[in-house]
Amino acid sequence: MKQENEKTRYSDAELQEFKALILEKMRIAKEELNALASSLSSPNANGTDDTAGTYKTLEDGSATLEKESINQLAARQKKFIEQLEAALMRIENKTYGVCRETGKLIQKERLRAVPHTTLSMEAKLKQY
Repeated sequence: MKQENEKTRYSDAELQEFKALILEKMRIAKEELNALASSLSSPNANGTDDTAGTYKTLEDGSATLEKESINQLAARQKKFIEQLEAALMRIENKTYGVCRETGKLIQKERLRAVPHTTLSMEAKLKQY
């Protein structure tokens, strides 16, 4: 038998608090993604077009590596935004904050630090 103080879900007020946190994180993530996208689409801003040809190969390699890094960061940002959107859906469904492994509530501190998580620390530690 469950104790009365053992909640099975967060209250609507608590869910709204998490929603505000997630929306703010999403706003920042989208800004960062836009900055990454614009740095990919802008031409070389270093002004090295008139540099001697001997350095051109090194610059090309460096520019390619930088673009790959930016693409990876952008892909990570997109995935993070998708995870935040999924968390918003869980808030709408009132299932947010419930561990998908244990069925228990995820601690508020963990949700504040990692608002898109679907695992409690207990479940997360079992993965290792």
